Amino acid sequence: MVYNREIESFIRDFVKDLAENNVAVFAGAGMSKSVGYVSWADLLREIAEEVGLSVDKEYDLISLAQYHVNEHGGGKAKINRKILEEFAQEAESSENHKIIARLPITTFWTTNYDTLIEDSIKAANKVVDVKYQIKQLANTRPKRDVVIYKMHGDVHHPADAILTKEQYESYYRTHEHFITALSGDLISKTFLFIGFSFTDPNLDYVLSRLNIQFGENNRQHFCFIKKQGKGSDDDEMFKYNLRKQELMINDLKRYKIKALVVDDYHDITEILKEIEKRFRMKTVFISGSAEEYGTWNRNEAQSFIHLLSKNIISVGFRIVNGFGWGVGSAVINGALEAVYEKPDRFSEDQLIMKPFPQYETGEKKLHELWEEYRQKMISLAGISVIIFGNKKDDKGNILPANGVKREFEIAISLGLIPIPIAATGYVTQEIFDLIIKDAKKIYSGNEWIIPIVEELASDKLSPDEIIKKVITIIQTINK
Repeated sequence: MVYNREIESFIRDFVKDLAENNVAVFAGAGMSKSVGYVSWADLLREIAEEVGLSVDKEYDLISLAQYHVNEHGGGKAKINRKILEEFAQEAESSENHKIIARLPITTFWTTNYDTLIEDSIKAANKVVDVKYQIKQLANTRPKRDVVIYKMHGDVHHPADAILTKEQYESYYRTHEHFITALSGDLISKTFLFIGFSFTDPNLDYVLSRLNIQFGENNRQHFCFIKKQGKGSDDDEMFKYNLRKQELMINDLKRYKIKALVVDDYHDITEILKEIEKRFRMKTVFISGSAEEYGTWNRNEAQSFIHLLSKNIISVGFRIVNGFGWGVGSAVINGALEAVYEKPDRFSEDQLIMKPFPQYETGEKKLHELWEEYRQKMISLAGISVIIFGNKKDDKGNILPANGVKREFEIAISLGLIPIPIAATGYVTQEIFDLIIKDAKKIYSGNEWIIPIVEELASDKLSPDEIIKKVITIIQTINK
């Protein structure tokens, strides 16, 4: 898909920020509404009727909630019940929820009460630490992958939810530490606002003060905004609403928030998919195992794997590897050598090692565990480099490594681009033969790779020449 210059620039920069762990997402009501949860207006529709007003005629819904409390007394009991009724029911996460949950984003902020974000993150097999009360800010859940700040409360604790104008007015005092934490993240991370209307007074409070303090030195943030459509409006109203949107977009620039205007909400999903695809393409899965190395002696093979890994890291990519027998240690050593030679440029985070579990749980159970492990590990990458592929049985016989073949099958099913180095033989040669039979389909859109992969089957290439060709493929794919 071809994107306009602004969105293309955003995708490129956002992928870089993801790699540097400098991204946060702020999810607004629009994300929840897309899967069936009510909007603020619908939540308060019955509440408005009880005080003789209509949500369709009101813009200040926070004051509307306050009016109900003022008129009926007894606190927020009715509104609290509405929150439980509307948000306690389970809903299927949207594609947007699932994508951002898979991405390496460690910080989420939301004004939503529902649990869609944390449910999506748990489904992505990550440990989540949810903060919806002040006292939770001082505690850190062990081994957490993601922290979610629910600055207006949680559906399971509706009595503490921020709803009325009075609560918003006192938020800076009652929830000062949330504001402090948000301010720190806005300074240090690139925020992507999704489903947010920028009418929340708490966020406005934080953004305005950061603008006063930092001005042009504020970090650049982004938000998605759907282009104003005509709908059922007459020409005059359409022009009015369009002009109002233009002014709002321009005003966001004061806070260093760049609006990414899309024609349809589905475009947001496509952009997020492209971000995930490009991020994964920066990660190379090295698949292989070896008890013997065919025409290569052990030292030559280990040196080759070492240099291959080192070069992949040195050109700025990440490696994921399952520590295959006879391969894994050379991958580690090569990657770490690149990191330690230039620690100011490269990081140990570029190497993701996922050693397979070996504890006894029964042969069937262990194979099921390995299958799940392979699926998760390979899903982190966009490119698969395949080498060797043999193992030794209990009698000392050399056999094809079926695990390497299975990793190839998973890689294809997940859309990875395979690079079999057939010169290393064994299962890699078998995989090469399978690929060549259906090369145009497997490399659809990247057919230029085919002749280079064919060259990698030649035993006339030196290890250095093989590595150069592999690096050429990886770099060209990512241009």
